[in-house]
Amino acid sequence: MKIVDLTHTFTNDMPVFPGDPKSSLEQIAFIEKDTYNDHRLTTAMHVGTHMDAPLHMIGDGKSIDQINPERFFGKGVLIDTRGQDRIDLKVLDNIQIEQGSVILLYTGVSSKFGTDDYYKSSTHITEDLANKLVDLKVKMVGMDMPSPDLDKPWVTHKILLGHEILILENLTNL
Repeated sequence: MKIVDLTHTFTNDMPVFPGDPKSSLEQIAFIEKDTYNDHRLTTAMHVGTHMDAPLHMIGDGKSIDQINPERFFGKGVLIDTRGQDRIDLKVLDNIQIEQGSVILLYTGVSSKFGTDDYYKSSTHITEDLANKLVDLKVKMVGMDMPSPDLDKPWVTHKILLGHEILILENLTNL
């Protein structure tokens, strides 16, 4: 088995979704002076590599601590979607997806992480694909882009999270 870290490293200048407050990571205690190291982290929860729980978009949805830990594990299915503005049903052609799988969409957008272009990508997941992933009963959908939607009303988010399909955003190393 090969373990691959899919997370971006949290830094003091971590890029944030347009309109979100800036994050900071500040060392506040030092071994030499205080006998221990400690840091203060100030951030919105929707920054860097993160997981969206249903409560993110569903009024009565579950928060992350209410999700059964079994939902966080599954057989990974990596799908190469580079160069596609619309990630639709055709990406599933000739791909076997078992119930309970974790779908990882490799868009290539992560190569722009930390630049203004990263949040301007037009790549998105269509409603049809989101509904099909619900039908397939996947556990989670991860992607190396900031969002499965282009903008409000966040339809793809609501389809997936409404069925307790967790969303991983801002992955890397896919």
